[in-house]
Amino acid sequence: MTKARWGSLIIFISATVFSYLIIVSEPSLRDRGFVPPKLIPSATSTDSFFNKFPFKLGLDLSGGTHLTYRADISAVKGSEVADSMDALRDVIERRVNLFGVSEPIVQTEKSSLANEERLIVDLPGVTDVDEAIKNIGQTPVLEFKTERPEGKEKNNIIAAHEAFQKTRERGGQIEFSPLLLEDPYFISTDLTGRFLEKARLEFDETSNQPIVSLEFNAEGGELFADITKANVNKQLAIYLDSSPISAPVVREEITGGKAVISGDFTPEEAKTLVGRMNAGALPVPITLIGSALIGAPLGEKALKDGVFAGGLGFLAVIIFLIVWYRLPGLVAGLALLVYTIIMLLLFKFIPITLTAAGIAGFILSVGMAVDANILIAERTKEELRRGKSISDSIGEGFARAWTSIRDSNISSVITGIILFWFGTSLIEGFALTFVLGVLISMFSAITVTRTFLYALGIEKKNPVTAFLFSSGWHIK
Repeated sequence: MTKARWGSLIIFISATVFSYLIIVSEPSLRDRGFVPPKLIPSATSTDSFFNKFPFKLGLDLSGGTHLTYRADISAVKGSEVADSMDALRDVIERRVNLFGVSEPIVQTEKSSLANEERLIVDLPGVTDVDEAIKNIGQTPVLEFKTERPEGKEKNNIIAAHEAFQKTRERGGQIEFSPLLLEDPYFISTDLTGRFLEKARLEFDETSNQPIVSLEFNAEGGELFADITKANVNKQLAIYLDSSPISAPVVREEITGGKAVISGDFTPEEAKTLVGRMNAGALPVPITLIGSALIGAPLGEKALKDGVFAGGLGFLAVIIFLIVWYRLPGLVAGLALLVYTIIMLLLFKFIPITLTAAGIAGFILSVGMAVDANILIAERTKEELRRGKSISDSIGEGFARAWTSIRDSNISSVITGIILFWFGTSLIEGFALTFVLGVLISMFSAITVTRTFLYALGIEKKNPVTAFLFSSGWHIK
């Protein structure tokens, strides 16, 4: 019993700390005054840690743009379709990241009805559909840059970038400077992706390490030879969409229009680099077949309705448990509260992008958690009717209910995994939160509920305990 009480104390303290982390790391709650000022950490710690973990909301809850593209794979071999679609997704992801969009979602899917490959792009917060379509359809730019020499010019550019970053962090007024358009460390050359014919993944014959081989056309080969000759023992940076993807060191002048990039690559990293290098143009043509603009008020309403429905359902379940199962129902309600805190913590710190379907999956998993507690309460009541002590009845109730809880939850998890594996993006959000909720509900029902019940230390059966452990309208 002492062990159970210590366990209960640890659970309560942990739940309190987790609740604090959830609340103070949510800017909307702090800004609306739900958190007393004295409970909010100092501004410095808030900026450096707590503000990094708000709930991440999907397109349907935050508003934004949803785009659907059809990929033309008619010229792609069947065995290369998957790699081509992955490369396409990679290109578009880098493109939308330039918008500064928070949590963009870019994914591919195969339409079984139309028998075609599609690209789905969700841009939360982006309300200019035409601008989004224009930017996504642009061809990515592949550039080769050389090291910027040390000197006053480099120092001025670095100082301008540092001042810009500090001003943005403080939230002050930003003044534009032409120096912000310059790369502090590298200078653009005339060698771009239009001179690159192909990049290939190969393996070094001696070390068997993965390497990336480049092949330029005739004009590009001459440019590359001149650049490498002038930059021996210096870095030659490779940029895609203004973002560095590799910066190998030039060991010697390279002629013949061919080069090799070597390093501590894993095969997967080298394969990704090859895909990016070859993405000077889109790997496959895409055609916009659908677009939708979801307004912020609509998303906010969906969020409020979902939270309200979840809170109302949770309260109704707690009331039912207490009225019908009395003390075990109250304990089950506390376990459900712990379960909810754990789930919200996971949503924040994994993090998981919440959608309306994801919230529905979470609410449904609450029902699974309640189901487990009901099985335990009914089994415990049956043991009490057989004349066993309350402590023994609790132990037997958990032991006998466990197999039913295990089997039902395993079947639910299997169903959720299948939905996640084969479903579209909308179904994936539902399946992920549902499976995660079922797994956490097993912990809350078996571990948390049992710890709380044992911590009560009720051994003997008397009229009061008989009433507390009975259910419905009967007292036995």
